[in-house]
Amino acid sequence: MKTLVTLTASALLASIAFAATVSPDGTCGGANGYTCLNSAFGNCCSQYGWCGSTTGHCGTGCNPAFGTCTNNPPPSSTVRSSSTPQPTPTKRVSTDGSCAGTNGYTCLGSTFGNCCSQWGWCGSTVDHCGTGCNSAFGSCTGNGGTTTSTTSTSPTPTPSGSVLQCLNTRNVPYKMTSDAGWADLIEPYNLRLPHTPAVVVLPSTNQHVQDAVVCAKQAGIKVQAKGGGHSYANFASGGKDGSMMIVLEAFNGIQLDASGVVKVGGGVRLGNLADGIWTQGQKALSHGTCPGVGIGGHATHGGYGHTSRNWGLAMDAIVKVDVVLANGTLVTASSTQNSEIFWGIRGAADSLGIVTSFYLQTRSAPSSITYFEIQFDGIFNSKATFTNTLLHLQDFARNASVVDNRISFGIYMDGYGSFAPSGAFFGSVSEFNTKIRPEFLRGLPTPTNVIVQSYSWYDYLVKVSGKNTIKVPLTGYDEHENFFAKSITVPESDGLTATSLNSLYDYIKRGTSVDYFIIINLYGGPGSAINSKDTNFAAYSDRHSLWVMQNYGFTANSITWINGLNDAVVKAQPQTQFGAYLNYVDPSLDAATAHKVYYGDAVYARLLALKKSIDPQSVFWNPQAIGA
Repeated sequence: MKTLVTLTASALLASIAFAATVSPDGTCGGANGYTCLNSAFGNCCSQYGWCGSTTGHCGTGCNPAFGTCTNNPPPSSTVRSSSTPQPTPTKRVSTDGSCAGTNGYTCLGSTFGNCCSQWGWCGSTVDHCGTGCNSAFGSCTGNGGTTTSTTSTSPTPTPSGSVLQCLNTRNVPYKMTSDAGWADLIEPYNLRLPHTPAVVVLPSTNQHVQDAVVCAKQAGIKVQAKGGGHSYANFASGGKDGSMMIVLEAFNGIQLDASGVVKVGGGVRLGNLADGIWTQGQKALSHGTCPGVGIGGHATHGGYGHTSRNWGLAMDAIVKVDVVLANGTLVTASSTQNSEIFWGIRGAADSLGIVTSFYLQTRSAPSSITYFEIQFDGIFNSKATFTNTLLHLQDFARNASVVDNRISFGIYMDGYGSFAPSGAFFGSVSEFNTKIRPEFLRGLPTPTNVIVQSYSWYDYLVKVSGKNTIKVPLTGYDEHENFFAKSITVPESDGLTATSLNSLYDYIKRGTSVDYFIIINLYGGPGSAINSKDTNFAAYSDRHSLWVMQNYGFTANSITWINGLNDAVVKAQPQTQFGAYLNYVDPSLDAATAHKVYYGDAVYARLLALKKSIDPQSVFWNPQAIGA
């Protein structure tokens, strides 16, 4: 009898699925009740309400009521399809929803819609097929036919009434180009890369974020969230004109509970977070030193600070998130709930959703911490001095008889001849001076200045911030620079060789008018908490580095110089598989290269499967996003 009931239920579910309308937009189930069977997106309906054909769609959680869970449709069915046969395109069909531009993708035959909008996105709404539709890269009727259309020459993208009507209907706060405060909202941290969003959404509730994402999806507009806005590539505003920027400034709550877990709004900046958990319970977290950086991008793409070798990255403290997905649903993700989303958010949140709340496990702040800074002159006077100094510091960093996870440091260099290692030690000044300092300086030129000083935890945070306070205004943040930066992650197994350091020295000694600096931070070495985890823990592949090197030049004039600086190291050490650090995102990389150096093949493949499962239409997009 049990078998009969099961078979009858299965047959009933199948009959319901076969009678449903084929999904025209990649969604399934839900209010529309679309089925994935015979859709252009795949036959399986995932647990998140998207059609596809990957294991993420057809495996665990697959909904047989709105498709099959084997991706093989039955030989016959009575599905009503709302789709129209599409002509075969002559250009490469868009794989990420973008069209025209540098890739030259066409929308014809794509899963996103046949019209290429004036902003370079595929879709089938009036926003895509109406005014400004680009007929060279798709149809302007939405059904694969041909029409005559002119491309908009306006430099400022303007969302159509349908987007605004949707936002208005749902009472979502937003600003347009004509509104007061628009220029301040869209001004990027990196002034070299201005992008103009189609609309800026100013949510104060989770529902606002959910509704805004739904409105953007319906209109075919790509979405990115702005937490702190410190993206080196200005991806917070989409990385190109015409996106929806969702500003999380109002999500600034910091609530510490009795277990030491702090709930943090997605718009909180690091300085306010550190101040809040100290004030509420004398707690601490591992994170970067710049108070104005937002927790959103920082913690979901790594999050290094001087305490990371002891406590791990900021990412490692995340125990749970509340995240809005591309279909507008709000889900909680943790190691036990929506675990694959939790894995992916910690490494690629910008591609997968908008985190409105983080839950972080804090630590008891130490009563004191030792700060040290050692300044040298003359390191650049000869190649031998330069290379031998760095090789000695590398040997020191690997010396387990002296170094453990309590010490971390970075080496600062610039075009003015500065050479200054500095860092933190979870121990006393006396222990540093008797055990660590002698080995650190052994064989090096005599330093011009040595600072070793004990600070209270809070005073240490102020010290390394370089400011008078770590508190940041909740509104009106106004720090900006004009720069270009690249990074190199150096595998622990290889380190930097004498050959690559000699090459770096030769390049630096060529001289330049460019204002630049180099910071080489210690990630690995004995006892490093960063490298104690692997890629099964989170979608973050940089768990085997000894050093992470940041090369930073001011203004666009530095681009050629900084690229050459990177090449001087990488090309001199061809046997090493270098990577790059996500939080120093390099906008000059094409998507394929970015995916390779930031994630590696295995992590990227898993992220791509997740992306196709929960955001098959690439609602969350930037030029280097998963699936771009």
